[in-house]
Amino acid sequence: MTLRSRLAAGLVTISIILVGPLVFALRSLSQLNDDARELRDRDFAASLLLGRLREGLVDLRQLELGLLFAKNTKARDAMDTQVNHVAALADSLKHFELPAYARDIGKSIRQLADVAPDEYRAALANNAKVADSLSLHHFVPTLNHADSTVLRAERELLNRTTERVADQAIAIRRTQTVSAIALVLTLVLAAAIAYWLTRSISRPISELRTGMRSVADGELNYRVRIDPGRSDELGQLAQSFRDMTQQLAELDKLKAEFVSVASHELKTPINVMIGYLQLLDEGVYGPVDDKQLEVHQTLVLQANTLLRLVRHLLDVSRFEAGGGRLEPRTVRIDSLLADLERAFHVLAVQREIAFRVQRCDGLPYEVFWDLDRINEVIGNLLSNAFKFTPHGGTVELTVDPVESGVRMRVRDTGAGIPPDQLHRIFDKFYQADNQADARAAGTGLGLAIAKQIVEAHGGSITCESTLGAGTTFSLSLPTRTARRPSGRQQVVG
Repeated sequence: MTLRSRLAAGLVTISIILVGPLVFALRSLSQLNDDARELRDRDFAASLLLGRLREGLVDLRQLELGLLFAKNTKARDAMDTQVNHVAALADSLKHFELPAYARDIGKSIRQLADVAPDEYRAALANNAKVADSLSLHHFVPTLNHADSTVLRAERELLNRTTERVADQAIAIRRTQTVSAIALVLTLVLAAAIAYWLTRSISRPISELRTGMRSVADGELNYRVRIDPGRSDELGQLAQSFRDMTQQLAELDKLKAEFVSVASHELKTPINVMIGYLQLLDEGVYGPVDDKQLEVHQTLVLQANTLLRLVRHLLDVSRFEAGGGRLEPRTVRIDSLLADLERAFHVLAVQREIAFRVQRCDGLPYEVFWDLDRINEVIGNLLSNAFKFTPHGGTVELTVDPVESGVRMRVRDTGAGIPPDQLHRIFDKFYQADNQADARAAGTGLGLAIAKQIVEAHGGSITCESTLGAGTTFSLSLPTRTARRPSGRQQVVG
C-alpha cells in the first residue's frame, strides 16, 4: 500500500469512527423527540381534555341548579347544550388510551342525557317534588360518579405521565452516558490510528534522516532499519539509500586504493628529487650562488613537506589495510616523558606558553610499546596543542595509571573545537573550523594516524573540548602490546 492510499484509508477510517457517535447521538435525539411529541400529543392532550371535561361537569352542575330555581326554557336550553358538550368531550376521551375511563364517563353522561329531559319537564311544570327527586336520586349521583371518574382518570394519567417522564429522563441520561463513552472510545481509537499513521511514516523518515546524516559524516556502512521489501515509497527510498551507500563505499574504497597507490608511486620520485637536492647542496654539481641557494632551500623545504605527506598517507593506508606494523619493545616511561619534556621545552619558551609534564603515583616502571609510534602520537598531540594555544596559555601532559594500563592526557587552553565537529576530528583529511587560530596549516592526517596507532596498540583515544576554553585528548594504552604482524593487504613502503 502506497503512502497516499495509506493516508487516505486512515483518514477515511478516522472520519467513519468520528461520525459513529454523531449518528448514534442523532438517532437517540430523534427517538427522544418522537417520545416527547407522543407525550405531548397523547398524555398532555388527554390531560387537557380531562380538565375541560371536569370543568364541563362543574358547569353542568351549576346549570342544573339554575334550572331547578329558574324553571324556564332558557335554563333548560343551556343545560341541554352543556349536556351535549360534555357528551362530546367524553366521546373524545376514547382516543387517548384511557378506554375504561372513557366508557365509564361516557355511560354516566348518557345516563345524564336520559334523565335530563324528565327533569326539564318536571321543572318547567313547576313540579318541584319530581324535579328535586330526579336531581337528588338520579342526576346528581350520576354527575358525581362522572366527576369522580374524571378525577381517577386524571390521577391515572398523571401517574402514567410521571412514569414516562422518568423513563425519558433515564433514556436521556443513558444516551448521554453512552454518547460520552462512545466519544471517548472514538477519540482513543482515532488517536491510535493517527499515531499509527504518524509512526509508520515519521519513523522511517527519521531513520532515513539519521542515515543521511551518518553518511554525510562519513559513516558509509550505515544501514537503515527499513525493510526494502516494503511496497510503498519508503521501501523504495530505503532500497535507493542502500544502493547509494554501497556505491559510496565502493568509491571510498577506490579512493583509498588510489591514495595508497599514488602515495607509493610518488615516494620514489620524491626521494630522487631530495637526493639530487642533497647532491646540489654538497656541491657535487658545482658551486651554488646565493640566489640559487634561496631557491634550493625552498625546494628542499617543499620536497620534505611533500615526502612527509606521502609518508602519512602511506601510514594511513597501511593501518586501514591491516598492514601497519608495530615493533614494540621495553620502554621506560620516565625516559619517554623526559625526552618529550626536553623536546617541547624550547618551543614553550619561544611561544611563551606554560608547559608541564605531570607524573602521577603508581605508574609502571616499564611498558612494552612501539616507542617510535607512541612518540609520534604524543608528539602530534602536543604539536597541535602548541599550535592552537595563544601566548600566555598552558599545555599540560598528565600521565596516570589505570587498570592494566596507562592513561595520557594532553590538555591545552587554546581555541577549542566546535561541539558538532568533535566526532569527525579523527577522520582522514578532516580539519575543524578553528584553523584560523592555528599557527600553521595542517594536512588533516595527524589525528587519523594517531588513532590508528593507538588502536593498533590495543588502546583508545578520545577528545573533549570547549570552544574558546581548550581541548583535552585522552589516550589509554595497555602496559604490554602484542607484536602486530603484517596484514594481508600490506602496502609496500
